[in-house]
Amino acid sequence: MLDDISLKILKILQQKARVPNSEVARQVGMAPSGVLERVRKLETQGIIDGYEVRLNPERFGRSLVGFVFVTAAPDADEAVVGKALAKIPDVQEVHYVAGEDGFMVKLRAADTAELDRIRREKIASLPQVRSTRTLIVLSTFKESARIPLDNAAIQNLKRRRK
Repeated sequence: MLDDISLKILKILQQKARVPNSEVARQVGMAPSGVLERVRKLETQGIIDGYEVRLNPERFGRSLVGFVFVTAAPDADEAVVGKALAKIPDVQEVHYVAGEDGFMVKLRAADTAELDRIRREKIASLPQVRSTRTLIVLSTFKESARIPLDNAAIQNLKRRRK
């Protein structure tokens, strides 16, 4: 079960996944071997899903964020469309959403011309795609993959593990 120490470990790792094991151990008051064992158990249980480096998009000429809403053809299989969209290297996220569009795709590009090229050549050209609609992000105030570790999240995790 997820106790207070495991929660502290998860909070530390969400802030900085590369924090040394000895530092995590110091912060939670455990031996490094005990922390390592807990982290491995959290990984095995599927609570920790992986580790990822977040690169600075501006350094790579990818500061423009766009959301492309994709409407699939009437006879298209959603899973096939979703997987095809997910294979596009420029795409960061693919979500199947309620509403008229069907899919919301997040991508990064150097500028509007590149965004439009990706939309036309890689998304709209898919045979299962009927239409697209694009929004360009003007400012980003928060972008995170962190999960809030509040009481509701903990209760939900406990219910799922029963």
